Amino acid sequence: MNDEPIVTLHGERALIDRAGHLFAGARQEFLVAAADPVTWSAGVNTAFKAGLRPGGRPGAEPGGLVLRKLYTPQALPDAHAERRLGRMVAKGAHIRICAAPLAQETIVLDRRVAILAGAPTGGTRTYTVIRSPDVVAGLRSLMRAAWDTSPDLDEHLRRRPGALSAEARRILRMLGAGHTDESAARLLGMSLRTYRRRVADLMEVLGATSRFQAGLRARELDGLARRPGLTG
Repeated sequence: MNDEPIVTLHGERALIDRAGHLFAGARQEFLVAAADPVTWSAGVNTAFKAGLRPGGRPGAEPGGLVLRKLYTPQALPDAHAERRLGRMVAKGAHIRICAAPLAQETIVLDRRVAILAGAPTGGTRTYTVIRSPDVVAGLRSLMRAAWDTSPDLDEHLRRRPGALSAEARRILRMLGAGHTDESAARLLGMSLRTYRRRVADLMEVLGATSRFQAGLRARELDGLARRPGLTG
């Protein structure tokens, strides 16, 4: 692969063929931000592992490679996924869970190369490989800001709320539908004061700083995928 500042690649095969050596060549920091562990292909993981010293663990020794992975709660849909991420931690990876949606799924290698994954179109992702120092530094700064404010895997699992009650689901659907507090309280058959107190309690439980974020957190953590409304 040449040294152009920005190169666009179509599909995982092209990414591995033309940029696989970049993953394998990481020596200081491998920083990942992704919705879940399958965003980046098995081929990417294989290329990265090929660059590790035999028997080595990321970040296992002073001056060694540090592997940081930032995921959203979408990465933890069930106990199997929790165990999978736990195994990554046991092998030396540092994992944190970001409550807010990620603006872009990104990998930054040794502060010198960034790779952005586009949304799949027709089953194919577009990957943008960036070598421009200023752009890479900016992307890494944004990722580290999200990293620094996100809990690690164990802390996230301890904080995670249990299943939402039927009333909580109905309130969140009201928020998602854009109802005013007055309208939502009337539809739910509760006083305005009670409705607002329930919303505040939900935001605290979900670790949300806004009503919009509360709705996103509920969908990620509790599988609330039904359309807004009172049904269900």
